[in-house]
Amino acid sequence: MKKPTQVDVARLAGVSTATVSYVVNGLTDGRVQISESTRQRVLDAVDELGYLPDARAQSLASGDTKTIGLIVPDIRNPHFWEHAEGVEQEARASGYRLLLSDIALNSEYAEDIFKDLSRRRIDGLILMGSFIDHSEEAQNLLTILRKRRLPIVEICDHNVDYDVDFVVSDYRAATKEVMFYLLGLQHRRIGMIYGVAASVIAEDRLQPYLDSLQAVGMPVDQELIARCGPTIEDGYQAALQLLKLPARPTALIAINDLLAIGALRAAGDLNLSVPTDLSLVGFDDIHMAKYLTPRLTTVAKDAVSVGQHAVKQLIARIGEPDLPRQKISIPTYLIIRESTGPAPF
Repeated sequence: MKKPTQVDVARLAGVSTATVSYVVNGLTDGRVQISESTRQRVLDAVDELGYLPDARAQSLASGDTKTIGLIVPDIRNPHFWEHAEGVEQEARASGYRLLLSDIALNSEYAEDIFKDLSRRRIDGLILMGSFIDHSEEAQNLLTILRKRRLPIVEICDHNVDYDVDFVVSDYRAATKEVMFYLLGLQHRRIGMIYGVAASVIAEDRLQPYLDSLQAVGMPVDQELIARCGPTIEDGYQAALQLLKLPARPTALIAINDLLAIGALRAAGDLNLSVPTDLSLVGFDDIHMAKYLTPRLTTVAKDAVSVGQHAVKQLIARIGEPDLPRQKISIPTYLIIRESTGPAPF
């Protein structure tokens, strides 16, 4: 069956195609004089024919697309999906569609995705993650987009030093709280699984870990810091490396919950009981963290709220391009569950 057009709607409603265009594009707010009875005839014809307006034509008519771009750093990490859930919820509630891209933890691919999004007709862009910080090409593309005055918001774990709005959830204070908690349980060999796709990521966990050790006069043992990739398997292998040391750690901090899940499996494979033989802490409080055995002690933030705030910032910038730069801080907090306990003696 032929798809109905504006001409078909106009013929059925007994009006001009221009009148149909004004009605379906929402331009009957006083700028164009169309009676209510005429508007209703057009809407009735639209319903009867099942006519769907062309989004591309609507965007050309209105000057906007009602589309927001979102770049996610790792589609496999449930924590980023919680952010995306908040973005999608708020975007839909505000009448916007979402164009999602995953950079797959690959900086070269990330730049290609960034280029592609920069060429598309979108009203604004939300960046999640820190690939821009260590990519000169991405920085150049960001500069071009800012010159075009495309509204941009970044979701991040540290203050950004380029001129975009951002929502930040800094884990520094919460990491110090984790260290204070573990030291209070008499742990003296505390390892860290530092699994990141780029060195700039998760500094808000690594540096407070180092500072907390130094603050109590304990030496930093680089052997206890396992640097690896960000996947569950990476966490598993890093934990095996640490737990096979002659003087193994009695506690492990993983910079995200996926790594902590890998570490939990590694401990089990080595016949170590958590938390009797090993305490384990993660970050992000993904949904499955409280359903593990044992339930995972972790540091949390309201990731859905982060995504919602990012969309609110972006829409505010779309509406008022000359607003002062906006920053929103989302608090983080320690959740103590079953995976941590006193150091073994």
